[in-house]
Amino acid sequence: MYPARKAMASLSNSLQLKHGLTSWCPGSSALTRRLPSSSIRFRSFVVAASSFSNDNREFMIVGGGNAAGYAARTFVEHGMADGKLCIVSKEAYAPYERPALTKGYLFPLDKKPARLPGFHTCVGSGGERQTPEWYKEKGIEMIYEDPVTGIDTEKQTLTTNSGKLLKYGSLIIATGCTASRFPDKIGGNFPGVHYIRDVADADSLISSLEKAQKVVIVGGGYIGMEVAAAAVAWKLDTSIIFPENQLLQRLFTPSLAQRYEELYKEYGVKFLKGASIKNLEAGPDGRVAAVKLGDGSTVEADMVVIGIGAKPAVSPFEVVGLNNTVGGIQVDGLFRTSVPGIFAVGDVAAFPLKMYDRVARVEHVDHARRSAQHCVKSLLSAQTHTYDYLPYFYSRVFEYEGSPRKVWWQFFGDNVGETVEIGNFDPKIATFWIDSGKLKGVLLESGNAEEFKLLPELARNQPSIDKAKLEKASSVEEALEIAKASLQIV
Repeated sequence: MYPARKAMASLSNSLQLKHGLTSWCPGSSALTRRLPSSSIRFRSFVVAASSFSNDNREFMIVGGGNAAGYAARTFVEHGMADGKLCIVSKEAYAPYERPALTKGYLFPLDKKPARLPGFHTCVGSGGERQTPEWYKEKGIEMIYEDPVTGIDTEKQTLTTNSGKLLKYGSLIIATGCTASRFPDKIGGNFPGVHYIRDVADADSLISSLEKAQKVVIVGGGYIGMEVAAAAVAWKLDTSIIFPENQLLQRLFTPSLAQRYEELYKEYGVKFLKGASIKNLEAGPDGRVAAVKLGDGSTVEADMVVIGIGAKPAVSPFEVVGLNNTVGGIQVDGLFRTSVPGIFAVGDVAAFPLKMYDRVARVEHVDHARRSAQHCVKSLLSAQTHTYDYLPYFYSRVFEYEGSPRKVWWQFFGDNVGETVEIGNFDPKIATFWIDSGKLKGVLLESGNAEEFKLLPELARNQPSIDKAKLEKASSVEEALEIAKASLQIV
């Protein structure tokens, strides 16, 4: 049965979002200890040249997502990639901007969908498009479609699925997450049941969208909202099923969630909230045909998309040390694991969230980029300052050609304390989180560039703010001006 997940009041408690954040306030300083400075030195090794499958052995990155692409760029910027860096990935493609897979990649074929090589890293942050040719030109060795299956930390070697033996001096683990799946015994592997983490998953999903009439999406988080928006563009009968009482319960307030639910309903999307799933049912051809709910009722479907979260891809690196509370590989503020010369970045890393004094694991592209860059700079230079990340989440949907309304919201900070909601969602709306008189977090829908730029400044500075004055604001613009003015109050 699909388990109902408990509501989470704030980011201070344990939570996981698709581009999410898992956090824990540690009781022991051992988990955030600083490793000896010698642990960031390059490790030396003496090997027989013919013993190993890789030519570039000084630095190794395992993983082919956002973090790997941004790490590669940072190695290049420091002149330490050519002939020195090897990237080994289970994917068939050079690193790409993964968020595109649930956004532009799923647009119907007549609405200009995103396709590779258009969204290779680092175009998502305005950088150069790093195609496979780029890696060749920079002297970076790429090993595709060959996941790492074993590690020997003493010998500093990795083994891959195909049997390759790889040598490394310094190792960066950037393996990201894998999609949480329904068990096979309740139909999780039926044809027509989809999960989405990579290009192959997205291609399979699109193949089903082209033939489908009735789509059921399981999960009311980022995946659910973004895939449902795509299904609307395909003009399909679309239902979203989730156990919570509202969309994106771990971030949205009930009133904010209601605004988005009403918008989706205008597009014809149906919601089954507070529902559990007993199993998926197959038709005579073996493909998924329906979703059976806990109350015994069924919802017809010729394709089902499961978006119920993700798990950090720690295997086979458990030996370097895991965090059993938030999941993932435990690192310090420079992304060093407990094993000298081995680092972990991106979704898989459990790191000290400095500004909130807790250990966290963040599943978001912004953190993947920033953590990779910080780690490599620390590895290659004298940089010793601790990573100081400000939690940031966003979503962009209904952005396809011909859409009557585009949705784009951004959130910065911590969703703790009381909330003030300003605006009528026409299209703007803003939510402010205030705790002990200080502004802790802010979410803005449909802001302009200047307004979005203000949000991280507010969230990082956490200014004292007059809640009563904010509540009287007649517009989002006025509310943001009040918040901005609070930054000048000493």
